[in-house]
Amino acid sequence: MASGVGSIAGIGAAADPRLSLSGQGIDQTTYPQRLLEKLHDPSIPFEEYLHFAKITRAEEDRLYGPGSDYQATDGPATAFIKEKILRKRAQRRTSIEQPRLSISAQGEAQIARPAESGNESGNEKTTQDRKFEPMIISDDEWVQASRAARTATWSAVFYLITTDILGPFSTGYAFSQMGLGPGVALFTVFGALGGYSGYQLWRMYLQLDSDRYPMKGYGDIGFRVYGSWFRHTVNSLQSFQFFLNVALIILTSGQSISQLSKGNLCFIVCMAVCTIFGCIVGQIRTLQRFGWLASWAVFLNLFIIFATMGVMAHSPPNYKLYAASNPDFNINNPDPIQVSGAAPSGLSIVDNVNGLMNAVFSFGGATLFVELMSEMRRPMDFWKGLVCADILIYLCYMVYGLYTYCMQGQYAYNVSYQGVSPYSWQTVGNILGLITGLIAAVLYGNIGIKVLYNNLGRDLLKFPRLESKGGKWIFVFFVPIYWILAWVAAQSVPQINSWIVLVGAGCILQFTYTFPPFMMMGFKIQRDAILPQETYDPATGQVQRVDSGVKRWIRGFKKELWWNLFDLVYYLGSCVTCILGLYAAFTTMVDAYKSSPNLSAWRCESPTG
Repeated sequence: MASGVGSIAGIGAAADPRLSLSGQGIDQTTYPQRLLEKLHDPSIPFEEYLHFAKITRAEEDRLYGPGSDYQATDGPATAFIKEKILRKRAQRRTSIEQPRLSISAQGEAQIARPAESGNESGNEKTTQDRKFEPMIISDDEWVQASRAARTATWSAVFYLITTDILGPFSTGYAFSQMGLGPGVALFTVFGALGGYSGYQLWRMYLQLDSDRYPMKGYGDIGFRVYGSWFRHTVNSLQSFQFFLNVALIILTSGQSISQLSKGNLCFIVCMAVCTIFGCIVGQIRTLQRFGWLASWAVFLNLFIIFATMGVMAHSPPNYKLYAASNPDFNINNPDPIQVSGAAPSGLSIVDNVNGLMNAVFSFGGATLFVELMSEMRRPMDFWKGLVCADILIYLCYMVYGLYTYCMQGQYAYNVSYQGVSPYSWQTVGNILGLITGLIAAVLYGNIGIKVLYNNLGRDLLKFPRLESKGGKWIFVFFVPIYWILAWVAAQSVPQINSWIVLVGAGCILQFTYTFPPFMMMGFKIQRDAILPQETYDPATGQVQRVDSGVKRWIRGFKKELWWNLFDLVYYLGSCVTCILGLYAAFTTMVDAYKSSPNLSAWRCESPTG
């Protein structure tokens, strides 16, 4: 699911009853005196993550589960209003009462509170020359701070997963490359496997995330299962996917502007306009400002879907657009529309794989599942949003893809609203698609830059915190560089089909189909290798293990042998599909350069003809 990206803080949020943890069973044994341990500290044992995750899930279930006090309190709307009022009151008191959080050079967390000073008699106090004295954060305060941002409900997660940007408009083209039978079968299989991968990510998150060690991104699961090398691999690929998404949206938005100008505006300029927009609007660092804009994307896209379905039923395909990428096509005497039940004749394995990768692109939301779960009040409920979103997206994509293919046959274009022939409806689709696409590009770019900054800049280049003055200036400087590089990439290969296949095979396939079974195998092997006589002391963080090495891994793998074998086959099959997809992507790029001058780099001629 190519989910839209936005802020889920406040969506379905309600007042948090966890205002105090005293008297709730949180003692020194449960939360030892260890302050702000590095979340990516390789010395923390696997058993420690499991231990604190169990405590956190039990506490969430007590507070928010069936029969809890939260269930009988205010509804989401009332609680949300109360929360806003309390937040504004707290902001007004900030300059007087709020302590200042700082991190020492040794990595210790401290709260600076104003020290009261008085005269010798102690009867008078002065507010002049207040000094701040450090106070170590207590375990209770750290737990509360860790939970403070978790306000989203499963309905909010469902809403964001279904806030799709690019997926539905490529499904008709996908079916035209695979045929009805193979298309339905493969789309169903990949949809089911996408749901299974989401389930795997959810199960690992529940057993590894805790208030003590919160997980914020996909790479955090990789780190806790395989170590730093896999975390850096995941974060780098995630950043690369967001970068390619921005480049792809710049390309589709450029084509929309080109169609709106009827080809009278140089295509390089069309894409440059989108890039300049991103350089300016991308300076907004907080995604919450885009939340309400992103929420409109789902309604605008649904309108485009229903509008194009109606137009396709009463008008022929856009033959001019088809001819732009197929020079041998006779636009004056087009072949009749053909719909094939099996794989269409005249297409190669590369074409079939291209169609498959477009289907894979539809189920690419797993890249952000961990980020979504990290903001949930009760992550145990994530499965509800996942199942509802999976079913809705599968049905919508399947119906829209089949309808587009049956109406336009081999002429189905990627992006579908650009493939209708009436210019008026092209204009409607392009304007609405331009709005949703540019919003999506800014959001993807924002997250992509932050992933690069936090995981590469801070870890490898020792950048300051993004919230600091230096970090803000680095962000301001890097945004235009990021967008210009994306524009250069898109302008060098102005081929939507090639980019979708490349993003699908190189990135989305990994996050949705390759990494989940690979990480699940490693997770279950380590978890199931733990023997009853092995102990973990939460007070010291020490683990007593009976053995180590290959013997331990074999024991863990055999515990759930058939599931692990299935995941192994699933993982290997995904790797093979990745290789086929990358081969098809690069082959399509090369062939497009040879056969269609309009699809070559840095030309004023538009790919839309």
